[in-house]
Order: sequence, then C-alpha cells, then structure tokens
Amino acid sequence: MEKGTQIKRRGRVPRIPPFEQKALERSGTRQPGNSKSPGRLLPRAFFEAPPEQVAPRLLGKVLAHRSPHGLISGRIVEAEAYLGPHNDPPDPAAHTFRGPTPRNLVLFGRAGHAYVYTIYGRYFCMNVSCEIEGKAGGVLLRALEPLAGTERMARNRGLAKDAADCELTSGPSRLCQALGLTRAAHDGLDLTSARSVLQIRDDGFGVVGVLVTPRIGLNVAVEWPLRFSIPGHNCVSGKKSLAGTRIVLS
Repeated sequence: MEKGTQIKRRGRVPRIPPFEQKALERSGTRQPGNSKSPGRLLPRAFFEAPPEQVAPRLLGKVLAHRSPHGLISGRIVEAEAYLGPHNDPPDPAAHTFRGPTPRNLVLFGRAGHAYVYTIYGRYFCMNVSCEIEGKAGGVLLRALEPLAGTERMARNRGLAKDAADCELTSGPSRLCQALGLTRAAHDGLDLTSARSVLQIRDDGFGVVGVLVTPRIGLNVAVEWPLRFSIPGHNCVSGKKSLAGTRIVLS
C-alpha cells in the first residue's frame, strides 16, 4: 500500500472538464458577508499524490463551505483512502474499481475536486479526487471537528443548537448534512479554486501523530490499513477501541 505514483507535470494549460464547468455555474461566485475563510487555500499539487499519502496529510486541514447562511467549517479528523483502478491490486471497495461511469467521472478528472455521492437514496458522502488526471484515487472525509457555523450545523442536522460536536460531524453522512453539502450543488466543485464555495484550507494547525487502521463499514478489502484519524479525538467515527498503528508525519 506504500507504493506511490510518480507525478507527471504537463506543460499545457488543462481544459476545464464539462462537469467542472457545470459545477462552477451552479455555485456561482456570490459570497455572504461573514464568509471569510481561515488560513490559506490548499494548491492542486497537494492532492496530486496517491490517496494513501494525501489522506493522513488532510488531517487537521479545514473543510470550509461558504453557504448562503454564512461560513460553515470543520477540521478534518478522520479520512479513508480509496485507490484507483491502476493500483496493483485494484481496490475493490473504490467507486472507480470498474472504471469510469457518469456517476464517478469526477474522480477520473483533475485532483482536488469534490466527489459527492448519494447513499441510501437520501444521504450524501464526500470524497476528494487525488492523483493526476485519469488515475482516479480518492479520499473519503469521515469526520470533522466543528469550527464555524455550529448553530447552522445543528439546524441542518435537526438537533438542538447546543448539540455535542460528535453529534454534528462524526461520520461521512453527518458531516455532509451539517455543512449542507449535496450532490446536486457540490459534486465536481474545484476545492483549490478561490471562486469555489467549497474549499479545503490550511490554517496552520499541526498534526504529527496519526492512527492508521483498516477502513470500516466495508465487506471487501476489509484488512487494508487505509483509514487515518487523529488519535483519541472525540469526533472520530466508529468504535473507539479499534486497534491500529500510530505513525508520525514528516
């Protein structure tokens, strides 16, 4: 799982794929008055690496949504890597395992885009596309620590405004609901663009130690150690007793 994919730089200016152009048209460029986002925007190069390298380095970064109601944001505390079909062996748990489809096309595009998909016909989960175009790696965001817009998060979740942080954004569907993310509005958005209403940013928060465990909620490739979390954080989803290995980020 440690094998990396060499990043190739291209001299040409990449075209904007149709799905990305539609996402820009959907999101527009309006920003609410209280929408100032923290830190700096992560560049595309950050995501142009294999997902098992991107996922642990996303911990501590901020997912920020400039919603019509103001800024809603949370710190990423848990993520899972899903490997592209070029991997040896391919990842049978990845949405890209059988190749490109209209549903997963975002993952086959440029790195640093939101792939939002529906589960159970009513909830949403969000991945971030990784690697160079065509490789189709992805990182599932599993949990956030709420930062800004917590009352709006609680309202979006149908909870009391003083609900515990772990009730708001612990779990991939919960965090999408809390931030108001949907496939119709946010799938295909460029997370590295200053124009985008959905971004991933670096506010300087440092993460050194990371807990690595098998992914959860799967029935294939269940032993692959591709789930990464901040050890002991209250907002991390799943069983707190799940054993794993601690690594140190360089």
